[in-house]
Amino acid sequence: MTQAALNARDMRDSSRNRAGRITPGEMEAFKARDNWTNWRYLALNWFVIAGTLFLAIWGESQLRAMGYGWEAILPLAIVAIIVMGASQHQLGGAIHEGTHYQLFANRTLNEVASDWFAGFPIYTSTHHYRLHHMAHHQFVNDPERDPIFGQADESGHWLDFPLTHVELVKGLVRLLWIPNLVKYTVARARYSALGLGKNPYGDPNRPGHPAAQSVGILFAALVPAVLIGMMLAGFGATAVMGTFFAMWAATVLFYAVIPEDWFASGRVEPVLSHRIGSIARVSFMAIVYGSLTAIDLTGYEKAWMYYGLYWVVPLFTTFPVFMIFREWIQHGNADRGRYTNSRVILTGPLFRYAVLPWGMEYHQPHHLMATVPHYKLRRFHERLLQDAEYAEKAQIVEGLYGRMTEGKPTAFGVLLKEHAPKTREAVHVDETVLERADLSDRAALEREKAESLKAERKDAAE
Repeated sequence: MTQAALNARDMRDSSRNRAGRITPGEMEAFKARDNWTNWRYLALNWFVIAGTLFLAIWGESQLRAMGYGWEAILPLAIVAIIVMGASQHQLGGAIHEGTHYQLFANRTLNEVASDWFAGFPIYTSTHHYRLHHMAHHQFVNDPERDPIFGQADESGHWLDFPLTHVELVKGLVRLLWIPNLVKYTVARARYSALGLGKNPYGDPNRPGHPAAQSVGILFAALVPAVLIGMMLAGFGATAVMGTFFAMWAATVLFYAVIPEDWFASGRVEPVLSHRIGSIARVSFMAIVYGSLTAIDLTGYEKAWMYYGLYWVVPLFTTFPVFMIFREWIQHGNADRGRYTNSRVILTGPLFRYAVLPWGMEYHQPHHLMATVPHYKLRRFHERLLQDAEYAEKAQIVEGLYGRMTEGKPTAFGVLLKEHAPKTREAVHVDETVLERADLSDRAALEREKAESLKAERKDAAE
């Protein structure tokens, strides 16, 4: 029996004898995706990014022309950094869809578009994020196997739910402390960009060679330092660009000739080979770095400065703020039950753009069936409300703070003790996330599943 058939059977069995159950035919219609819808979403994301960058630079030039200094420019820069961080989080939403093979129906197009238009710009790859995210789905809220726990613990951002009001305030203060955000970004890079960290989808038998990762990291960090240093030292365009092309060519050659087993492999097979993925990633960075350098060499002299201010700074500040808070309200103070491991979070458009991109406000339906595209999740949720068990157990959050609406907690309030799960639901290990994946070691994941369920039963007994 295929994985899709197993998923349909499980959905059918779980809803048997309940009013409003979803039929297999309905489920297949919800899961259908295409090769064109998400171009519109990607175009909108990049329009906001380009518009924000233009307005920030233009606004600065106008203020300087009127004789104002940095004291007037700083508020404009802060607003731009906030919007850019939210837009980078939007790109994270696009990678999320790519991770589930549903950014586009065509598998190759899905991978290339997810990498080049979303993953690579924020120094992430779809494949490595997939290893991280599939483990999160299958073992959601398992502190030993869900990488979100490991990543947040490593940076000190996971909280001991449920919280008191005072503990929530303290957590928010720690969240906004910039050194902690930098620490989180480094942890995110290890987990989502390199596929490292504690993860049941990593393959300890195929760890790869350290040099394969080190060379990519050196290229990402060293090339900008060398190019900027040479320009500041007064080297001419020929020397600067010649050095740049030599560094890029040497890196590409390295990835082209190293043995295949030097690339770290996980328990999910890549859509494109690790070799192609590594060369593509380095080449994307080369296009960005080369373009910035060429602009600066023309005499403009500010391209690298603006890249640092309006792209790198948000990556280490506002972007992780939105990511961490999203993870809190989606999974904090929740259990591991089928209908209770996440939530539906209904808020205003600005909050959705910054914190809940690409349909992530409907996170419980997403965890219920991971192969439903983001643009169908609202309708999927509305249909699920006709299912008696979902309507009874699914938690709907409405608003940010203040009084509850019709008994629904707010995004901040849902993290507090009064909204902790009243009963311990039976643990749910998600199999729908495996539906479109090519696994290299299914037996190992079955062992992880058995250990996860065993640990949960032990905790429940205690």
